[in-house]
Amino acid sequence: MNRIDIAGIGLEVAHVPGATDKAPLVFLHEGLGSVAMWQQRDRHWPTELCAATQRTGWLFSRRGYGQSDPVVDVRGEPRWSGEWHIGRHEPDYMHHEAWWVLPQLLERLNISEPILVGHSDGATIALLHASRHAVTACVAIAPHVFVEDVSVHAITQAKAAYESPESPLRQRLSRYHADVDNAFWQWNDVWLSRAFRGFDMRAQCRTITAPLLLVQGAEDEYGTLAQLRDIAREVSHAQQLELPHCGHSPHRDQPLMLTDALTRFMGELR
Repeated sequence: MNRIDIAGIGLEVAHVPGATDKAPLVFLHEGLGSVAMWQQRDRHWPTELCAATQRTGWLFSRRGYGQSDPVVDVRGEPRWSGEWHIGRHEPDYMHHEAWWVLPQLLERLNISEPILVGHSDGATIALLHASRHAVTACVAIAPHVFVEDVSVHAITQAKAAYESPESPLRQRLSRYHADVDNAFWQWNDVWLSRAFRGFDMRAQCRTITAPLLLVQGAEDEYGTLAQLRDIAREVSHAQQLELPHCGHSPHRDQPLMLTDALTRFMGELR
């Protein structure tokens, strides 16, 4: 495990060894995820996918997650400090991750045109990055391109669970984050803010030219299949995969089915 400095902020980075003659996989985690969070139920799905596709992989924790440096004054007034935004996130926080942070990280890792594999917030970041930067392909698992009532409801419930005395959610998340409050509130506060209800990046998807696979569980508690269908209307070449008996995290609920689908998708890439 390593750390990479981006404009004074240290980001946790992990590498999965594999073949170097193909485009590497870059994994982008969910709104409460981290490098460690990818490992669930005694399996490390990114490692399994890298082995199945015979590719090397990279994982990193965004600022404030995992072992990365925290967001300063995470619940304070939004403002800038040099090149980094501090205080509460604003509605364009995923744009900043996709268009400023990720390009710098890829440059530091000497990666050009990766295959992005993003989940939830990470899927949105992957789509935004692919809309402006060259990638070999993009896999968006349970992406959010606009805000749905079901998402707000589920995130409101998560807040109540986190704030309850002896919260099991807080205890569970503490295993994956050095500063669990930093991780939780940077995600929860912005999603429940009035300003974020207007978040909509469907128009940005129109400029995605790379191969695109959209994945969602049929029982996703954080979003509906309208997310995938609206993206597909903007990106005519996008492939869609709906996984049965699957919630918001297909790599936990249906890892074998997901790995098989992604392996086939990547096998068709030039």
